[in-house]
Amino acid sequence: MSADARARLPARREAPEPSRAERKGRLEARIEQQRIDILVEASRYREASRPIDEGWQMMMRFKAPLYALGGVLLMKSARHPNSLLRVAKRLTAGVLLLRRARRLLR
Repeated sequence: MSADARARLPARREAPEPSRAERKGRLEARIEQQRIDILVEASRYREASRPIDEGWQMMMRFKAPLYALGGVLLMKSARHPNSLLRVAKRLTAGVLLLRRARRLLR
């Protein structure tokens, strides 16, 4: 670009750089907003995982009987593996049938 062309262009005004206090204020506001976002997301996460946590607590209440039942099933399956498979298939079919019935009744 020639000197004449530069002379015809308006002078570019550069915005003054923000002061240190302004930058600090903006950064602190941004950090505060991020903290609020984290708190909101943590609350949403706890709400979403509540059914899983309640189910886990229920299982932990019945931990000893579940271990005993597992041991009995293991011994029974070692003696008669086909009968246990037949019962497992029937239980699975029953659970799927109950789920479908619930879905239809809603």
